[in-house]
Amino acid sequence: MTEDIDGQGHAIVDAIYRSESRRVLATLIRLLGDFDLAEEALHDAFRAALEQWPRDGVPENPRAWLVSAGRFKAIDGLRRRARFDALDDVPEPADAAAAEAAARDDDSVEDDRLRLIFTCCHPALAPDAQVALTLREICGLTTEEIAHAFLIPAPTVAQRIVRAKAKIRDARIPYQVPSRADLPLRLDSVLRVIYLVFNEGYSASSGASLTRQDLSGESIRLGRLLIEFLPEPEALGLLALMLLHESRRAARTSASGEIVLLDQQDRSRWNREQIAEGSALVARALSSRRVGPYAIQAAISAVHAGAASAAATDWAEIVGLYDVLARIDPSPVVDLNRAVAVAMRDGPAAGLARIDAILARGELTNYRLAHAARGDLCRRLGKTADARAAYERALALTRQDTERRFIERRLAELAG
Repeated sequence: MTEDIDGQGHAIVDAIYRSESRRVLATLIRLLGDFDLAEEALHDAFRAALEQWPRDGVPENPRAWLVSAGRFKAIDGLRRRARFDALDDVPEPADAAAAEAAARDDDSVEDDRLRLIFTCCHPALAPDAQVALTLREICGLTTEEIAHAFLIPAPTVAQRIVRAKAKIRDARIPYQVPSRADLPLRLDSVLRVIYLVFNEGYSASSGASLTRQDLSGESIRLGRLLIEFLPEPEALGLLALMLLHESRRAARTSASGEIVLLDQQDRSRWNREQIAEGSALVARALSSRRVGPYAIQAAISAVHAGAASAAATDWAEIVGLYDVLARIDPSPVVDLNRAVAVAMRDGPAAGLARIDAILARGELTNYRLAHAARGDLCRRLGKTADARAAYERALALTRQDTERRFIERRLAELAG
């Protein structure tokens, strides 16, 4: 009987760890003022829970219990090691009631999570460090999981995280939500990090698998968390964009794992709930006077999602949206995507001329998708030699195994 109780208690602690550990960590970082100390306190608190809860029962408010236990264990540890003559930067035990009240206050805890997002994505940190720290501290991925996702050595990820924490400490980066005046710049950093993680999950830059659903799923979770606190138009637009892309996941690959292009996908396999949610978010984002690039990209995805078939796609509307996107966020990649849309509206020759102009400017020379798109348009125009050269260039630039096989099949078709 005792073993049954112990087993049930461990299961409860495991479930609470999965659901609450990131919230507890965020609050401990605020109370203790140090990432590493807070992480150690988090693990100490859950160890204490494993010892006490099976015996004494689960407390009424597990989150508050864990925050309080972690905080006291951290302070006791500091005193035992005698690292400081005074603990001016750490709340004294006399403040325990205030700390526990903060842990019980859902609004305060959610504010802590928002503070943590903005701290991990602070523009003073290197972009790769922002991504690694966000995945580690907010999403709870291990160093090894992050390294596996981006196909880099685990020690490299660990170094990035250590440097980021040191930068936060040494530069005294504040653990707070930015002021309204500073919010646009800071929010841009947060959105960029979330979208970088999503893109790596939706279309992996390298490796055996085309996608990493764990990463795209974490990005969508972060997007939902962000709009709970800050329903800004661009935050709404980014979540919409991710949901609309993710809605096509099941149809993007065949049963054997090979790429299925958009115009050949079985649209009955698209996730209609995600499409409905994403489309509603697009409408909310576009109703604002401050429409940004994420909202426009989401609107483009919504046009695709709303088409009953590839032939029914409103390419004129998509080209028009790309015109808007090119004005507010000009880039060679936007120009490339617009060129592909023009090819679908006006024919492959019109699109090819635009892609050739982009490449002639020296832009996107080493961007595999530009050469793959050029190869496709040349193939459709019957320019076999040009298509082969473009596909071979794309193949040389590709590090993704599924993409390599797709391009190799295209080359084999041309040779046939």
